[in-house]
Amino acid sequence: MAPAAASGGSTLPSGFAVFTTFPDLLFIFEFVFGGLVWILIASSLVPIPLIQGWVMFVSVFCFLATTTLLVLYITGAHGGETSWVTLDAAYHCVAALFYLSASVLEALATIGMQEGYTYKQYHENISAVVFSYVATLLYVVHAVFSLIRWKSA
Repeated sequence: MAPAAASGGSTLPSGFAVFTTFPDLLFIFEFVFGGLVWILIASSLVPIPLIQGWVMFVSVFCFLATTTLLVLYITGAHGGETSWVTLDAAYHCVAALFYLSASVLEALATIGMQEGYTYKQYHENISAVVFSYVATLLYVVHAVFSLIRWKSA
């Protein structure tokens, strides 16, 4: 089964081919926008610690997990095993779900900041919401294409 999977387009790339294949190219954008969410939440005023704590957890967890997967794919640690295709699909589905929940909660917290906060604090949180939804979209697209790759494996 491994040779058939290796000959099709259903295996994970190794080395710098990660930067030239879709959906693996999305790792870079997930890394950038997830980092922006992390930075903006860390630097913003926290009106509801429980909600923004979840947003911070999601952004840090996904940032670190995405970085780890990217490094493992570049080094070829997966060795062409089909179980890594399953791991890739499962991770991106969970990350998409986490980021969707974090985005909705951050938007809720930001809506509550309209009164009593400075212009800078409010707009910093708006930026976090926008980048969080962009990260959500990236993880959803990556999850869909990872599931397609998983199904064809």
